[in-house]
Amino acid sequence: MTLPVLFGANVDPLWQPADLPVQHATAAERLGLDLVTIQDHPYQAAFYDTWTLLTYLAGRTERITFVPTVATLPLRPPAMLAKSAASLDLLTGGRVQLGLGAGAFWDAIVAMGGPRRAPAEAVAALEEAIAVIRAMWSGERSIKVEGAHYRVAGLHPGPPPSPGLGIWLGAYGPRMLALTGAVADGWLPSHAFFGVDKLPAAIARIDAAAQAAGRDPAHLRRVYNIAGLIGPETSEPFRGTVEQWTDQLLAVHALGMNGFVYWPADDHERQLARFAEEVVPAVRAALG
Repeated sequence: MTLPVLFGANVDPLWQPADLPVQHATAAERLGLDLVTIQDHPYQAAFYDTWTLLTYLAGRTERITFVPTVATLPLRPPAMLAKSAASLDLLTGGRVQLGLGAGAFWDAIVAMGGPRRAPAEAVAALEEAIAVIRAMWSGERSIKVEGAHYRVAGLHPGPPPSPGLGIWLGAYGPRMLALTGAVADGWLPSHAFFGVDKLPAAIARIDAAAQAAGRDPAHLRRVYNIAGLIGPETSEPFRGTVEQWTDQLLAVHALGMNGFVYWPADDHERQLARFAEEVVPAVRAALG
């Protein structure tokens, strides 16, 4: 099975002006995009809470899917996160995916009352959290998950979500990439932190881990977050003409990515319209 290519837009959770995220999300839906992603940094004073915002935006839209990119696990207990995602999945008719990350910006996380975790510890905690989330979505009468970081016992989970609700990891390091292939449903890297030259080796590691776990790598969603500008021709990646963007997205798709989320570096509304009305149709036409 070949997954269809998805196209989306980032919406920053800025609360000033108050209605800006609504304007951007509804514009993305009106322009025919598939996804809206919202970064999750609750310690940022300028940001709304991401889960509250995406729930509100889902209620203001009808078709588009919402993805936290990515939920900050150290500040969001996995059992509650699973319940929130399953609830929103059912309330929206399947218009949410759970983007999830091990954590970063540890000083800010600690300042908000969260734990500080070393890299290996953060990966281990994420793996345990995924086990808790899967158990919460299992439909079983009672669940028990015992871990060093997360434990649930005698818990009656529910509601069970639709089959389409998945876990997409923001992963970069070797252990995180292997975890993505072994237990996740998708991968959400960002070009700013993970250039195109790093994609082939990362995809190979994800695929190998999926195969070792008895999973089909072709079923994994792989969404590339790209900040840039559409305009005059340049030699910089993802800063150039519609034709340059089209060629670059096709090249990245050929490496194995099957989704693209645009983060306009400036002039959000005009840039988003150019992406949706010029770049996306050109890429779709080239892919047939």
